[in-house]
Amino acid sequence: MTLDELITELDRGLRSITGVSRMSRPVPLPPVAADDHLAAVEMSPAERAHAAGLMRVNHVGEVCAQALYQAQKLATRSPALKEAFEHAAREEEDHLAWTSRRLEALDSRPSLLNPLWYAGSLALGLVAGRFGDRVSLGFMAETEKQVEHHLDGHLAQLPEADRESRAIVEQMRIDEAAHGKAAIDAGGIDLPFPARALMRAASKIMTRTAYYV
Repeated sequence: MTLDELITELDRGLRSITGVSRMSRPVPLPPVAADDHLAAVEMSPAERAHAAGLMRVNHVGEVCAQALYQAQKLATRSPALKEAFEHAAREEEDHLAWTSRRLEALDSRPSLLNPLWYAGSLALGLVAGRFGDRVSLGFMAETEKQVEHHLDGHLAQLPEADRESRAIVEQMRIDEAAHGKAAIDAGGIDLPFPARALMRAASKIMTRTAYYV
């Protein structure tokens, strides 16, 4: 890695942790319909707090994604895979910016533990990368599969009136599914059950904690 590349990655890491992220695509917006009764519905304080908790979890997931893709770029020697990880990271950076803006709109904040989530994910990505590109890609595919599952749950849990959060989560789900498919198409292997189970357990701890903290 060149000095310029190292500086770029350090800058991206700092922006991920601090919530100062650039986006290449505008924030997804809900469709507008003249007879849409939800347009005039205000969320209750409890609904706003619940929506904020879910979006904070999604924001943490994007902080982790930045760290994972950075680690995998560092671990691989394949220029093609470096570019694939970079492309996915740029789309995940959009997600990071979208969820950050939505948290602001909900009068809430990102997780206070973002530095911890980032460091842990960076370490996991480096470990996965040490086992070779196919394992690293398999780790990416499994991660995206689990994220997609979480987003499905959030779409079911978000308040009906919070169309703004729903539009963001729906686009994130589309992107995550595409990243997972790309990883499999590039040669990613199915991880063994113990690895998948450990990832699910770690994800549950993260999501339950980030909802509140």
